[in-house]
Amino acid sequence: MSVDAQIPSLEISGLQAWYGESHILHDVNLRVNQGQVVTILGRNGAGRTTTMRAIMGLTGARKGSIKINGIETIAMATHKIAHLGVGYCPEERGIFSSLSTEENLMLPPAVSRHEKGMSVEEIYAMFPNLAERKHSQGTRLSGGEQQMLAVARILRTGAKLLLLDEISEGLAPVIVQALARMILTLKAKGYTIVMVEQNFRFAAPLADQFYVMEHGQIVESFSAGQLQEKMPVLNQLLGV
Repeated sequence: MSVDAQIPSLEISGLQAWYGESHILHDVNLRVNQGQVVTILGRNGAGRTTTMRAIMGLTGARKGSIKINGIETIAMATHKIAHLGVGYCPEERGIFSSLSTEENLMLPPAVSRHEKGMSVEEIYAMFPNLAERKHSQGTRLSGGEQQMLAVARILRTGAKLLLLDEISEGLAPVIVQALARMILTLKAKGYTIVMVEQNFRFAAPLADQFYVMEHGQIVESFSAGQLQEKMPVLNQLLGV
């Protein structure tokens, strides 16, 4: 194994974050290896989305360490973090409603000099729904199609570390299945994925590693192989 392969895609240690006076994250520690799918579970308000936003430098003050591919980013501006090959898909999808699907796809600039983003043709092969709707306005897409488009735009940038926040929320089961297939396809292509998910049934078969948050801290961490034995704890923490 090369030295590079041993460097985690994402390593967070002692992370604290604030919004104004509110101290939201308290000593968060997690590690995501290259090519892993990691899911952060927790109830609403546990600090999961704030963790994602902190990784991108979108919270207020941050302290601690956030390393992306071994590079310390705690003091970096958001656009510089993105240029390290990080793509963030927030809950609010940010689709440009006046533009067509294809125009939305043509917008994102490449974030990395080293990684070419997926071509529009590759995107359409992965998301046949988007190919069918390529001339449709953003507002005319279903919620599921908008979610696919939001992820597809990130893939166009060349980002290899994807932060996906509640991508299955409120979507029809058939679309959720399509998103699950997408995640498995991306994993097979070597992408690293961190998901915040409320939908445990969606996340459980996909993740290699689970972190559970409560009150701005990681309270449980375990691998996919330990999932069954951890179910009583998850029931207690999450009501799953």
